[in-house]
Amino acid sequence: MKTAYIQSVGGASGDMLLGALLDAGLPLDALQDTIAALGIPGAQIGVAAETRCEVRGARALVDVSAAPRYTPRQMLDTVAGATALSEPVRARATAALNALFTAEARVHGHDAGAIHLDELGSADTLVDIVGVAAGLERLGIQSIYASPLVLGEATGPRRPGGYSNPAPATLEIIAAANAPVAPERPYHANAGELTTPTGAALITTLTHEYRQPPMTLNRIGVGIGGKNPPAFPNVLRLWLGETAGSNAPVARWQDHIILLETNLDDATGEQLGFAMERLFEAGALDVWHTPIQMKKNRPGVLLSALGPAALESRLAEVFLRDTPTLGVRVRPVGRYVAERDVVTVATEHGPIRLKRKWLAGEVVSAAPEYEDVAEAVRAGEVAWQTVIESTGGSA
Repeated sequence: MKTAYIQSVGGASGDMLLGALLDAGLPLDALQDTIAALGIPGAQIGVAAETRCEVRGARALVDVSAAPRYTPRQMLDTVAGATALSEPVRARATAALNALFTAEARVHGHDAGAIHLDELGSADTLVDIVGVAAGLERLGIQSIYASPLVLGEATGPRRPGGYSNPAPATLEIIAAANAPVAPERPYHANAGELTTPTGAALITTLTHEYRQPPMTLNRIGVGIGGKNPPAFPNVLRLWLGETAGSNAPVARWQDHIILLETNLDDATGEQLGFAMERLFEAGALDVWHTPIQMKKNRPGVLLSALGPAALESRLAEVFLRDTPTLGVRVRPVGRYVAERDVVTVATEHGPIRLKRKWLAGEVVSAAPEYEDVAEAVRAGEVAWQTVIESTGGSA
């Protein structure tokens, strides 16, 4: 299976990952199309060949000077609305953004929806995160490994009101992911920030395992950072190659997920249906009802919603505003997520999209998209199962 190994030689950032992808063969046109799909006003990207300590690589040049600043909600909505991008790309980008916002919220003691983003509110955060997710898909990468993250010398703030190195948000992201870090080296002295919050969010949400896998190496992409210290190269290397199926991780671990629940014995069916709609609109990953028995022998309903931790207050507000409940239970949960992609197959009833599930480098199931099957059934006056069977998938 096609595999990537992210080696943080001298740090990691979003633009370094973009540069490594471009150097590894990602067409610049494809990256420009990704940015266009986001609809960021005036956003442009180029690439330049540069060196760091005689190491040649590609530096991604992102220009968002004409673009507005974004709130966390606006960033998530922009990704969700970029329907020209595939579902896996949007899911990976959303996971990285949620990791970033959750860490910032913890650092500043605010709800993720209310935090004020300084540098991270720039549109280049969106370009970096979505560009990396789309670039990996374009290169056909199915599993991702990474080395320990290189943070550099631990220092206090370099100016009044400034942040220390490593940045608090970077450390929060790494700690939440239980990711390994490389030890400080003497040559890192005075180098400043080497791994940025965006770089940490991307690596920790994309990576299956933190180790160098046994692989057949095909090519190397080198991403150049903005710093140029004399003692070491500020570069990130992306190894691309093939791993055997037995070495492939089965699924990707995700945290930053919460479960919200409330017991209801005085909600109408209309209220429950409307609340489900509103929860999905607010960013819930899944919503469901469970029949329960409550006090005084009353039949009731357990309303549950799964969602990103960064949207906790937004989802809780829906519970409190759109149902009769007086309180909502919230707890963090983790989950293993199988890789998935969407392909279009030609059938005698027209093109049908199939969502495929991958485990350990193999497709283990494929399910036709409901909307495509329904359209084919209506247009052809054929049986539902006939269309399903024509795709080679399962209902």
